[in-house]
Amino acid sequence: MLLAGVVAFVATTATAPVTARLRTAQGTQWPVPDAILRSGTLSFTGHATLGTFVGTTTVVSGALTGSANVEGARGWVEAPVATLATGNDHRDRDLRGSMETDKYPTMRFDLTSVTVASPGTPPDTIRTTLHGRLTIHGVAREVSIPATLVIVGNVIDVAGGFPLDLADYRIGGLTKLLGALRMQRNIEVNVRLRFEATPHATAGEPER
Repeated sequence: MLLAGVVAFVATTATAPVTARLRTAQGTQWPVPDAILRSGTLSFTGHATLGTFVGTTTVVSGALTGSANVEGARGWVEAPVATLATGNDHRDRDLRGSMETDKYPTMRFDLTSVTVASPGTPPDTIRTTLHGRLTIHGVAREVSIPATLVIVGNVIDVAGGFPLDLADYRIGGLTKLLGALRMQRNIEVNVRLRFEATPHATAGEPER
């Protein structure tokens, strides 16, 4: 049933607060600072025999390692799988069983590069694709996540979404009661994250 997540998600740097102005002296440049994930929501939409449902968690952690240009940003985001809640205790237990949370307790996204698609409107917004490694259920796969970044003052807001095939991460247990109940293997993942610049702290973490 799952998530992913995770999430996704994302990075950036510099030792001074982020500036929201688009610099054009030598081309488009978006400086990004080291930052810590202060809050966020990871959710997925699943489709089953009895209808569509949403699983959500706000227990997320992460950090960004910045750069003079957003393309050079790096970072990571992760969440405990067992914190995903769908509003149905029985379904949540099934989800934890399918995800084998005792063996694979976290889902994680490691950002390895950023592609800037275009500046958005207003000028403190940019459309990007976040490239990296998504690890769920002990399986790591390369993914590309369309995302919007809003940079205002010391705050970086990230919003993105992408489809996910649970079979790619060897997640089973999607059929119950001899096939009478079934969850589709394809889900939609959405993430909203808020990072805050940390000019005097180390934002990164060794890559796993």
